[in-house]
Formats: sequence, structure tokens, C-alpha cells
Amino acid sequence: MKKHTFAAALCGLLTLTSTHLSAQEIDDKYVENDVVSLAGKKGFSFSTKAGDFLFKPYALVQASACLNRYDDLGLETPYADNIANTGFAIPNAILGFTGKAFGKVTFNLSINAAKSGGALLQQAWFDIAMKESLRIRVGKFKTPFMHAYLSTLGETLFPVLPTSSTATVVLPYDLPYVNPNFATGFDLGIQLHGLIHGKWNYQVGIFNGTGADVNVASKTMCDDHKWLPALLYSGRFAYMPKGEMPASQGDPNNLKSDKMLIGVSASYNAEAESKSSSDLRVGAEFAMMKNRFYLAAEAYYMNMHFTKIQNKSDDMNFWGGYVQAGYFITSKLQGALRYDFMDRNGLDTGGLLNMPAIGVNYYFFGNNLKLQVMYQYMGRTGDNTQNDRDEAGIGLARHNATAMLQFTF
Repeated sequence: MKKHTFAAALCGLLTLTSTHLSAQEIDDKYVENDVVSLAGKKGFSFSTKAGDFLFKPYALVQASACLNRYDDLGLETPYADNIANTGFAIPNAILGFTGKAFGKVTFNLSINAAKSGGALLQQAWFDIAMKESLRIRVGKFKTPFMHAYLSTLGETLFPVLPTSSTATVVLPYDLPYVNPNFATGFDLGIQLHGLIHGKWNYQVGIFNGTGADVNVASKTMCDDHKWLPALLYSGRFAYMPKGEMPASQGDPNNLKSDKMLIGVSASYNAEAESKSSSDLRVGAEFAMMKNRFYLAAEAYYMNMHFTKIQNKSDDMNFWGGYVQAGYFITSKLQGALRYDFMDRNGLDTGGLLNMPAIGVNYYFFGNNLKLQVMYQYMGRTGDNTQNDRDEAGIGLARHNATAMLQFTF
């Protein structure tokens, strides 16, 4: 009898507090979750009558099919088939909730069932607002570097990020740990951020520097700099002359926008590869949305300074970037183009990867269902030797075709 009474009371409570929020009520940029855009959208949410507490669940599921064709020397063994890493995948299966409380705190937590280990916890953070220009965020969230990563996951122009941002660099010798890439992605830490006069955005934070796969404190002090903890120090500054720009690369619900962003960012990952190197990254970005048109360009540079224990006298330097554009041909069909480039084996070696891509996106059923199709080609130019040319493409497909179906709630 008591169980039935409790269930009835719970149902009554949910009935009283559940509400379909209006666009104005939910249009709070700090309730955004980097997965599914909520701004201007109605949805299933829970809110107190006083409006001092909001709780909103969300979900994103992506299912993809891909075909990858490699050069012989681009595989782990020259005797492997040229077709590899081909078939079906679940890139992301995210379930989470976001909300706000007491007019000062916003929060977000999400689990990605498509991942394993520490990456199973995709995000977990809360954000405290002193005022619009001064906020503190603590937990696991995106580090403030790179426009491609800071875009909302479910609203990217292509189903895969630029290869220049995700591919590891190639070194002329072996290190005991994984070679770095340009993107720093999700990490654990604390960040000071804010929006000044609706146009100037800043983000400054300190993170573990171990990435999304690690949820524990595992760092120590630098061997080369005894006074400096071996952590990731990162910052970003963006100017938006036409008001705050949404973190979207194209939204069929917003085809009358006029926004622009110019940004610079930098990070220093002290002993990023665990007693192998300290990595300095700098980046510059530009993005704009004008009605149905979206354009973005970004360039990034990385310096690897090897620690004394590695006994290597010279640093290594790398750079990369991309230009991409999208246009809504109809209110449901978006065309996409991207030119991606990367100096993968260092400035001293020469050579450049050239990776043009073309794609289309189509939105179904109120835009909650999205189909993305793309093709990317990998070319190489300017290498000093054939060996340099072969090594620059190791592990990367010469031809890639990807189709991804995405559902969001």
C-alpha cells in the first residue's frame, strides 16, 4: 500500500513540475551541453513554479557506416588488405541532463555508452555565475582550444572532425608514450570565463592534460621546471562584433542569423607525454554565419620541447588547419565543402597532407533526425623523400567515405 501511495505522489509531483518550456525560457547559453543545442527549442523539462530550478534530459545517438581504402604502406603491415577499418560503428551514444538552479548555478552530466574506460563519463561539471562577465566552471568539459572541438557535437558540418585536428604527429624516433595531436578535447579542470559587453568572450583554465580517458589525479611536478605542476594551462579569447555566435556549424532552425567570430587560443601542456615532452599549442580561428551560409577557417601550431631525460637537443614543430563552408540549399538540405591540411612530420622534414572533402546533410522529422554523407581524399605534396611521403600517411586512409545517421532529443 505504501509503495502505491509513494508512486502516486511521485507521479503527481512530476505532473506539477513538468513543463514544455517556451523558447524564451530555455534560451540560456549556459545551459548548453556541447552535445545538443537547446537554445530556442521546446522540450521535455522539469521546473519549479518559482523558476529557480530547471532539469532537462537530452540524448544523442549516432550510427555510421564507413569505407576506408589505404595505401599499402599506410597500414600496420604491408601485407594487409587495402580495405580496412570498414563497416558499421556507433561513434556516440550519449545520455545526459543539464539544468540550472537558484539563478547562479548551471550543471551538466552525460554518459557516452559508445566509449569505455574513463571516456564513458563524457562530461560532469557545474558552473557558478558571479555575473555575466565572471563565471567559474569546475569538472570535466571541453578545454578552450580549437573552434572545431568547441562546436556542438550534434551540429557539426561533417560527420568526422578535420583530420589535422585528430591525427597524431609523426616523429623520427620512438617515444614511450602516444604521440600528441593538435586537439586537446575534454579534460578535468577548472576554468574562469565570461562574456563582456555581449561581444568579448574569454576562457582561462587549468586542466590535468590527460584527456577524456582519465578521470583521476595522476600528475606530478615537472622535471625540467621544478616549480611548475605538470598540467595543461589553456586560454582562449574571442571577439564577436555582431553579438554572441552560437556554437553551431549550421542549424535549419536558424536560417536568418548574422554572426561573426574572430578568436585566438593557446595552451601549454607541461610534460604532456609523461616525461617525454612539453607541448605548446597556439591557434587562430574565424567563423561566420550569414542566413543560410556558414564559413570557418582555422590554423594551429604545436611545438614539442623534449624533456632532459629524453636527451634530444632540438624541438619539433608542426602546423595544420582547415577551411570549410556550408550552405542550406533548401531548409532541410545542407551542402558542405572542406579543405584540410597538415604538416604531420615536422617543419624540418617538409611535406604537407592535403585532404579535401565534400558532403551533404539532410534533416528529417522536425530536425531531430539528421543524415550526413561525406567523402574525403588524402593527398601528399612537398616531401623530401619517398620515405617521408610514406610515413606522413601512416594510418590514414587515402579514400574515406562515411554516412552517419543521428538522432537527438
